[in-house]
Amino acid sequence: MKYLIRPLLAVVAVGLSAVPAGAFAHHSFAMFDFTKTVTITGTIKEFQWTNPHVIVWVNADAAGSEPSAVWSLELTSPGNLTRTGWDRKALNSGDKISVDLNPLRNGNHGGALVAIRNLTTGKTFTTNLREMERPGLN
Repeated sequence: MKYLIRPLLAVVAVGLSAVPAGAFAHHSFAMFDFTKTVTITGTIKEFQWTNPHVIVWVNADAAGSEPSAVWSLELTSPGNLTRTGWDRKALNSGDKISVDLNPLRNGNHGGALVAIRNLTTGKTFTTNLREMERPGLN
């Protein structure tokens, strides 16, 4: 029996040592085209103030030949946003907004939020997804 305990403990120790590395892993932002900025207007459908990334769902107005559509906008975490003046009540369903975003490369209705002007409250909020998600940020 004692011959089985040491190998078992070694396996557990190796397994646990891999946990911190996985906990700090993060997805790529390659899906966003940071060389382009698009502006859309519309109303807030939903403001999801959740980890690991806040999501804003926008009912975008029709623009030119583009019909109205629902857009999904990604931000950084609630903690990072709070440090820059955001809070869970910054946006509410039905608020009229104008948004600057870096679009998805695949052309789908989504992107990384750059700035949002809440036309209902008169407040403007900004974020920089890549800067706020870099390793070592306190």
